[in-house]
Amino acid sequence: MMNQSPVETALSRALIRWSLTKSTPVAETPRSWIFKVEQNGRNQAALKILKPAVESEEGRGAQLLQWYAGDGAATVFDIHGNTIFMEWLDGGTLGDAARAGRDEEATIAIATLVANLHRPREGDLPALQPLRERFQPLFDSDVRSWPHTARDLYARSSGIALRLFDRPTAQVPLHGDLHHDNILSSDRGWLAIDPKGVYGDPSYDLANVFINPINANNMAADPQRIAARVDILSQRLGYPRKRLLGWAAAHAALSACWDLADGQPITGVLACLPNLLSAYDQA
Repeated sequence: MMNQSPVETALSRALIRWSLTKSTPVAETPRSWIFKVEQNGRNQAALKILKPAVESEEGRGAQLLQWYAGDGAATVFDIHGNTIFMEWLDGGTLGDAARAGRDEEATIAIATLVANLHRPREGDLPALQPLRERFQPLFDSDVRSWPHTARDLYARSSGIALRLFDRPTAQVPLHGDLHHDNILSSDRGWLAIDPKGVYGDPSYDLANVFINPINANNMAADPQRIAARVDILSQRLGYPRKRLLGWAAAHAALSACWDLADGQPITGVLACLPNLLSAYDQA
C-alpha cells in the first residue's frame, strides 16, 4: 500500500475485508467518497469512506441505519472505522416526484416512512446527538452575520426554538436530515439514506421537508403548499400542526446559520422562512 492516498488505502483494506471486487468510483461529496462494488461477483453494494472532518456525525448516522436494520432505510451490512459497507440503491428520489408536480403524493410517502422510522424497535440504541446540541449553532449565531432585513426572522425563529425546547415531548431516535432527496425508491419501497443520528422531539424529523426538495424554492415557499404539507403530516402522524411549523421555522433558521458559516447564500431559506413563520402564527 506504499504511495497510496488515505482513501486508496481505506478502499484496498475494505475490498480485502469484505471480499469485494470491481470497485467503481461514483462520487466525492463534501462528506465522503462513494464506490460501487461487487461481492461474490454478482451482488452490487456500496462503500462509503468518510472524510475525517465529518466522521463523528456520519458515523452516528451509519450506526442509526444499522439500528433500523433495513426497515424503512438503506441497509448497512457492516462498519469498520471510517468505512461503511452498505446496500446499493439507485432508484429515483421523492424529490423527483415532488418536482414533477406530485408533491402531495410525496408528502404522504414521507409521512408513511416517518411513522415507520419512529416506531419502537428492539436492540441497543447507538449513541445519538441530543437535538438541543444540534441547535447550538443557531443560538450561538451572531445576528450581524444575517442580512439586515432578515435579522427579525432570526430573532423570531430562535425564540420559537427556545420555546419548543422549554416544552419537551416524547424523545425518539431521529433521522435528523430527512427530506425528499434523502429518500430513494427500492424494491422494498421508499428508503431513507444519510441520517445524522439525532435524539429528540419526533416532530423535528419533518422540519427539513418544508424547505425542500432541492431546486424547488418556489414550491417550498408557497403558503398553500406549506399548508397542504402540514395538514397531511399532522393528520397522518398525529403531530401537532403548530409544533411541526415551529420546528420547520427553527430548522430553516438553523440551516441558514450553517450556510452563513460556510459562506453560502441563504436566498432559498429567506424565501421560505417568512411564510413558515406566518403559518406558525396562524396555527
